[in-house]
Formats: sequence, C-alpha cells, structure tokens
Amino acid sequence: MNEAPAWVDRTEYPFRSRFLEIDGRRLHYIDEGQGPILLFVHGTPDWSFGYRKVIRSLSAEYRCVALDHLGFGLSDKPQDVVYTPAFQSANLQSFIAALGLTDITLILHDFGGPIGLAYAESCPQNIHALILLNTWFWSLKGDPHFESFDRLLGNALGRYLYLNLGFSARIIMKSVFADKSHLPPSIHQQYLQALPDPQSRKGTWDYARSLLGASDWFADLWEHRDCLRSIPVRILWGGKDTAFRPKERDRLATAFPAAGVIDLPDCGHFVQEEKPDAVAAAIRDAVPAAQRAAR
Repeated sequence: MNEAPAWVDRTEYPFRSRFLEIDGRRLHYIDEGQGPILLFVHGTPDWSFGYRKVIRSLSAEYRCVALDHLGFGLSDKPQDVVYTPAFQSANLQSFIAALGLTDITLILHDFGGPIGLAYAESCPQNIHALILLNTWFWSLKGDPHFESFDRLLGNALGRYLYLNLGFSARIIMKSVFADKSHLPPSIHQQYLQALPDPQSRKGTWDYARSLLGASDWFADLWEHRDCLRSIPVRILWGGKDTAFRPKERDRLATAFPAAGVIDLPDCGHFVQEEKPDAVAAAIRDAVPAAQRAAR
C-alpha cells in the first residue's frame, strides 16, 4: 500500500505520501518543493504532520523533506525492534543516503534532537545549519526531574498506560501545550489515529524508557559535540514547556555559544504547532533561499 489512510486530513496535510523501504521496513515521508534542503525530524508521539504548517510556509522556496520514524506516523511499526534513539538515528542515516540529500539544514524537535544530532556528528560536512526546538542531547541520568518520571512510568504501570491507554499521545502531548487551542480535537485526532492500538504504540513506550535507558549513548553524543561548533545554529525555545525546562534551554545554548536563541515565553513544548511562523522565520534567517540558490 502506497497511499495514506483515509483518516489523514488532506486539508491540513496536503502532501503526497511517499514510502522508502529500509531493511525490509517501510518509512513514510513527504518531499515538497525545490531549493535548499530542509530535513524535518520529529520526536514523540509526533510524526511529519506536526511540521505541516512550517512546510506549507516554506515549500515555495525550499525542498522540505520530513520522514516518519519507524514506529510512528504512517511508517511501519514492527514489533521485533527496540525503538532506541540510536536505532532511529541509524535509520535516518540510511534515509538520507537513499535520497542523496546533501548540504542539509536539520530541523530537530524533542527526541528528533539527539537522533538528528547523532547524524550531524557523524557527517558534519553534510550539514548546512541546525534549527533546534525544545530538545536535548546529553545524559539525563541523575536529574531529579527525569528520574522521577522514570520511577513513575518506567515500570509495568507505565507500560500499561503507554500501550493500552495511549498515554503519550492522549495525555502527555496535550499537557505540554501552553495554548490548548492549538490542539483542537480535530488536530489531536491526527496524532491519536496514527497510534490506534497497543501494537502501534511500542515506539512511544520504548522512547519513554530511553530517557534514562540510553544514558550512555546520550553521554557519548554530548562528549563529541565540539565537531558541530562551526555549524550555524538557531535555538527556538517554548518557555512554558513542562517537559523540557529553562535548565535544558540553558545547557543547549552552552553547547552552541554562537547560536541565535529565540525565546518564546508563551509557547509550550510543540513549538512547530504553536509558533510555526517563528520556526519558518528562523529557518529563512539561517538559510536564505536566494543566497543558497545563487551559490
């Protein structure tokens, strides 16, 4: 099947669905427009739908590529893999190679941050700029905020809530919006429908356990951050995010001391949903389409 399911709102998400097979599993993605390459990498429980407003704004000037990670969105959701950020980053690298993407600007949110930055550290010469939205890429071990989350949900109860009740998309996602009017029921359904049953929600549960379970991988990522210092960076930060706090914003800024930091004090975690115009403006600032086209 190479068509999106009927529940996808084509008014909100008017893009052609494309599929790429990697290791026998299908990745869904969209590829809109022409020009400098923008690659949008989502977190949890998100999929490429979350970037739709930004892509609609930019696709007349840029080539906008957005994939759904395995286990999310319209991509396959196999049960025989563990959806760690390392696994997803390896898939991202295969995806970039398969499409022959070069001179990429990465737009990274939530878990998409470490997933995309792992690729950037392995191939810094292929990265033109980084746009970072409420994310991180260091070990969270020892942080009481995340340790308490793990104690509360990193157990059998958490597994039941994530898999059987759709806790990530149904409850957590809604709670981290500052302005709930940006997640009306019709839009929320686009996230819920992508994760309709316990089997489809394995990725969200594996991600939750990875916050601390992948601590060594995150620590290694942080250790090698200096190779990214020469890459232009913009950081957009939703100040009312209850998942990632000012503490994470400040540490992210220390990793990129030359970065432009755009604080959005009335915005929650999903910056691309609540402030898509600010994201589009930051991308245009970091990657002027006319200048790039003239090179």
